[in-house]
Amino acid sequence: MPGYASELSVDRLPPWQNGANNPAQDKGLEFTVKEADNLADFHGDVTNARLVLYVGGNYFFAMAPLVAAFEAKHTDLKGHIYYETIPPGLLARQMKAGGRITVGNMTWTAKPDAYFSGLMAVKRLIEAGELVGPPTIYATNQLAIMVPKGNPAGVKGLAELARPGLKLAMPNPEFEGVARQIKAALAKAGGDALVKAVYETKVADGTTLLTRMHHRQTPVWLMHGRAEAGMTWRSETIFQEQAGLPTGRVDIPADQNATGIYAGAVVKDAIHPAEAKLWLDFLMSDEAKAIFARYGFGEYRP
Repeated sequence: MPGYASELSVDRLPPWQNGANNPAQDKGLEFTVKEADNLADFHGDVTNARLVLYVGGNYFFAMAPLVAAFEAKHTDLKGHIYYETIPPGLLARQMKAGGRITVGNMTWTAKPDAYFSGLMAVKRLIEAGELVGPPTIYATNQLAIMVPKGNPAGVKGLAELARPGLKLAMPNPEFEGVARQIKAALAKAGGDALVKAVYETKVADGTTLLTRMHHRQTPVWLMHGRAEAGMTWRSETIFQEQAGLPTGRVDIPADQNATGIYAGAVVKDAIHPAEAKLWLDFLMSDEAKAIFARYGFGEYRP
């Protein structure tokens, strides 16, 4: 993919919103150097937070309009919402660490009031006593293949991901829950052999790169020419297109796809449980559903 690295401008590096997703009112000295000093998945003012949300990063792009709509209804919370959008498995580890986290040279504590992930993960944490049930189930999503604009490698479907030499960006099963749905979709398209080819053979030969934060790394790797295709949630491909980034989408047929179900719950011993409940109630509102629909999310129907 000649030219991609040289043509990649800083506007195509996270955070693409250029600070628009930061709900803090007083930002003080603004110091963000893309590619060097960048905290793209941490939003707001943790010092004065009255609602701390741990949100699985699969819809980081929807959080700014959701927070703005929520603040319009609860004006006393405006500027007092802090949220993180790293992978849900890592958020669970941070929760077990008492909300403590280190990024680069900075360490801080943000104890969560509510946690959001896939329904199965939320249920497991409720059973473990870390969250308070029942879960609030508010949206669904499906998978797609993200490619560079124009799809230079000519990827047409899941079976082709086993192609020797094709460079892939794939979510890491160790802490990214979407890998479970991805493996299920691969199995539908090509059985265990396709799963093994993508997640074992190609990992071993270096043509599958495993991400740590797939919702950020996949498009960047595609635009840099480090990868030629990568599986993500369909909503993320829609966001990339809306943001005007040079990526494209290969849709996966329904009979090969997998559905993700998003849920959340209040954290046990949350500092702000009433505010967390307000957020959970808001996610079930028509206004929140309309925001999710902008990016291709579906409504949950049992």
